[in-house]
Amino acid sequence: MSGIIYSVIALSLLIFFHELGHFIAARAFRVKVEVFSIGFGKKLFKKVWGGTEYCLSAIPLGGYVQMKGQNDFNPNERSGDFDSYDTKATWQRIIILFAGPFANFILAFFLYIWIGSLIAPLAPQIGGFSEDSVAKVAGIQVDDTIKTINGIEVNIWQDIRKIINESSGELDLTILRGSELLNFKLTPLTVNDENIFQEKIQVKLIGISPSGASLDGYYKGLNGIKYAWDELVFASTLTIKSLEKLIIGEVSPKNLGGIIAIVDIGSTAVKTGLAAFLMIVAIISVNLGILNLLPIPALDGGHIMFNLYEMIFRRAPNEKVFYYMTVAGWIFLLSLIFFTIYNDIARLLTGN
Repeated sequence: MSGIIYSVIALSLLIFFHELGHFIAARAFRVKVEVFSIGFGKKLFKKVWGGTEYCLSAIPLGGYVQMKGQNDFNPNERSGDFDSYDTKATWQRIIILFAGPFANFILAFFLYIWIGSLIAPLAPQIGGFSEDSVAKVAGIQVDDTIKTINGIEVNIWQDIRKIINESSGELDLTILRGSELLNFKLTPLTVNDENIFQEKIQVKLIGISPSGASLDGYYKGLNGIKYAWDELVFASTLTIKSLEKLIIGEVSPKNLGGIIAIVDIGSTAVKTGLAAFLMIVAIISVNLGILNLLPIPALDGGHIMFNLYEMIFRRAPNEKVFYYMTVAGWIFLLSLIFFTIYNDIARLLTGN
């Protein structure tokens, strides 16, 4: 039960930071924020402070910032006041809209820095060999430490696979054995494998396994910042590729998960440890940022699209077009929410 509570709190915090991004950008451009809500539906708690009504609503599937002069269903309904969203330049409105997803990326980045402080990567020290190891045949031994591959410095075990798979032809390895540096040349084996999308790929192997020695405190300072950036880029790229494969039909819609799946995955990660839980939260934050940038009316990306239209053509979108596209966007989003909940329930019932 505690895992579920932690997951719900984490999801609420992700939504809070997203809306906070909108709020800060709006206030920076002196736009009055009338409502700051976590969740939709009936307001369970509300408090007015500084002219803004802060509230916690019944349905924790999102949140919103209601700005003065912003009407999703009627773009021509404008207040005309200085502190109104509709009187701001299109580039300012775009920044306000982008600030929500951007806040999710910033949050994920700092979560990855936190994760880096909690984990210790494996040292590039060899602990064993596979049966057909080309490294063993070349004369490399257990407890040897790989220092460079083709002149590229190896700092942690994770570097080895990346460098080898990006190389071509023969490999030139510098090995530390005791206090002596040795050089070995070998050609990796190319084998068939599957990626995360179950696509057939080829990978290069030299048949080694780590000793298990770890580098405590490695992800601190600049290493921690680099780790956070690499993880942020990886999570963003993976999300975009997943969306692309979903759209072209290479990934089944049955794989989509909703609020139940998020809570379930989060509660399982809590049992594994803080680092695992924070990793899930960071990935969800990245997903939230990217999904909100999709050019779907009712999402930030849809509003950015309308503002770009106004910026390019020097006129606001047609009122009817705006209205019907926004309604269609909401229908799509609500249908997607119910579909993912159905998938979640089906998975729980079938155990798949």
